[in-house]
Amino acid sequence: MSTQAESNGADHPIEVVLVTGMSGAGRTTVANVLEDMDWYVVDNLPPQMMRPLVELIARADGALPKIAIVTDSKGRAKYTELEDTISDFVDQGLSLRILYLDAADEVLVRRFESTRRPHPLQGEGTLLEGIEGERSALESLKRRADIIIDTSELNVHQLSSQVRKRFSTGDTPLLRLTIMSFGFKYGLPKDADHIADVRFLPNPYWIPHLRGHNGLDSDVADFVVGQNGAEEFIERYTATLDTVSQGYLHEGRGYAMIGIGCTGGKHRSVAISERIAKSLTAQTGIPVTVRHRDLGRE
Repeated sequence: MSTQAESNGADHPIEVVLVTGMSGAGRTTVANVLEDMDWYVVDNLPPQMMRPLVELIARADGALPKIAIVTDSKGRAKYTELEDTISDFVDQGLSLRILYLDAADEVLVRRFESTRRPHPLQGEGTLLEGIEGERSALESLKRRADIIIDTSELNVHQLSSQVRKRFSTGDTPLLRLTIMSFGFKYGLPKDADHIADVRFLPNPYWIPHLRGHNGLDSDVADFVVGQNGAEEFIERYTATLDTVSQGYLHEGRGYAMIGIGCTGGKHRSVAISERIAKSLTAQTGIPVTVRHRDLGRE
C-alpha cells in the first residue's frame, strides 16, 4: 500500500497508519512512540469512524498530517468492519499503511499472566483459546499488512527503537535533547537526566564590569570559555554526551534533559550550555534545544 493519503484533492497529503495485531504484542508501546514523534494518535477507534476522522483532519489544511489509528480486538465482527473500511479507503482513492504486531503464543501467554489480565477474546475459555481465536480473526488482516513486527524477542526499548527507525523522516529527529542551564542556589532540575557542575570555572560575578551581564553576552561568554579548562571540559563533555545519545537511540529513547549548573545560573552555566549545544549539534546532527531556567531570576 502507498504511504500517503490525500483527501479530495487536498493540497496537504495525510499519512495514515493503522496499528493493529495481537493483543499483548505491543500496540500501546507503538502508540506512545508515534505520539512522541508528533503523530496524532487515536486509540480504540471504531472502524466506521476511521473515514470521518481522516476527512475531518484533511480539512485542517495540513495541521495534522500524520495520523495513527490504533485498534484492539473486540471480536470477529469488528475486524470484518475493519477490513471493509480498509477497502473503502482504497475505493475512495485514499491509502494507508498497516502496521501489524505479532508474537508467539507462548510469549503472549506469559505477558498476559504477568499482568494478570484476561485476553479480550477469552470469555469463559482459556487464555490460549482467546489468543488462538484472535489470531484466526486477524489472519486476513495480517496478509494485508505493509509492516509486520514480531515482538517475541523484543523488549519495550527495542520495539520503540524499531518503530522510530521505520517512521522517522528527514525532518523527524530520532532523539531530542534539551540542555538547561541552572543555578545550584535555586535547586537541581527535577527532570534532568545528567547534571554537570561548571562552578570549577572562575565566576564572572566577581568581575565588576561583567556582573551585570550574562552568559549570552559576548564579553561574559569569551571570559568563561577563555578560562583554563573550559575548552577541554566542553570538548570532553560533548564527547560524553555523544556516546550517551547513541545509547539512548539504541534503546529507543526519544528525549533527554542535560543540566549545566553554576551558582546562580546567570554566567558560567549559560555560556557553557550554549557552547556545548552548538558543539553537540555540529558533531552529531542531533537537534538540541537550549533553555536557561534561572536567567533573569536575580
